[in-house]
Amino acid sequence: MGVEQNVVAWRRHLHRHPEVSFHEHETSGWIADKLEGFSLAVERPTETSVLARLRTGRPGPTIALRADIDALPIHEESGVAFASERPGAMHACGHDGHTAMLLGAASQLVARDLPGGEVRFIFQHGEELAPGGARDMVAAGVMEGVDFIYGCHLWTPLEYGKVAAMPGPFMAAADFFKLTVTGRGGHAGLPHTAVDTIACAAELVGSLQHIVSRRLDPLHPAVVTVGSLHAGDAPNVIPGEAVLTGTTRSFDPEVRGRIPMLIEEIARGVCAAHGANFELDFQFGYKPVVNEARATELVREVIDPAQLVEIEPIMGGDDFSAFQAEAPGCYAFVGAGGAYPHHHPRFVIDERALATGTQLHVDVALRALEVFA
Repeated sequence: MGVEQNVVAWRRHLHRHPEVSFHEHETSGWIADKLEGFSLAVERPTETSVLARLRTGRPGPTIALRADIDALPIHEESGVAFASERPGAMHACGHDGHTAMLLGAASQLVARDLPGGEVRFIFQHGEELAPGGARDMVAAGVMEGVDFIYGCHLWTPLEYGKVAAMPGPFMAAADFFKLTVTGRGGHAGLPHTAVDTIACAAELVGSLQHIVSRRLDPLHPAVVTVGSLHAGDAPNVIPGEAVLTGTTRSFDPEVRGRIPMLIEEIARGVCAAHGANFELDFQFGYKPVVNEARATELVREVIDPAQLVEIEPIMGGDDFSAFQAEAPGCYAFVGAGGAYPHHHPRFVIDERALATGTQLHVDVALRALEVFA
């Protein structure tokens, strides 16, 4: 089979066998086997990640290409013939495609006569779960001596055939919180003898929305989302505990630092009004993805002008930012238009986008070896 057919086949294999963040044991082993089959030097920086090096043996820059490899804890409902064979796990964000595209690029680059330097292929674990796997790989030394790093994301809101690579802020900081409300449980028919944690939590959900709408400068984008609320098991019992979890997104460092203080301030006031107590666990996750100007211009130079589109920054996050903290880098979106959003149980991609993403890895690597020489 040709490279394009291989990439599709590899993506479908990975889609059938998803593994969630920090559990990518079979996935990483399978990737390592493929890379060794390309005669690349393969390392295992962490238990479930993979690094491969293509050394020319001649002086030159070190260029890194990255793909994330983990799936999500979602039960698949896409109906595709190669659907997940693991209940409760699904590649619902395109990481199977990212992995396959980088494997395809590696298979092509090993056959090229490179001018000099080194190309590193980073297959990163745990992107979907904070604090993320990128920082572990950085700590393990995968970015030592790297002059430039590139990564891309299959993006279904963008139509097939289009590519976006924008300088400056591109994806938001992604942080996470857990808010535990405690009160005095009791009989649902005697609410005056209890402290209703559900009523308190429900008010908190609404009040937390005022952070963005009323407490932050509207010219500085931010998001506060409660993603889960768990409390109680019976219709006639007021539970003694309610737990809210959620995420916050921002770009401005001052806004990012202020949000947890505002969550705590609001929680204190709402809980006091209900006679309840609370505990806030706030986790700073990924820094914003900010594309370096020169690195981004390099990427834009290899994209067909007919494919290149301009988009606004998005409030999604990605720990690719941890790699960008170590070297100039650019993160791009490859259009893979689909009917359902990322992280949806019916998520699908247009597989034609795999060829686009694979070729971009190759073209960017070759161009970077010249520019950074």
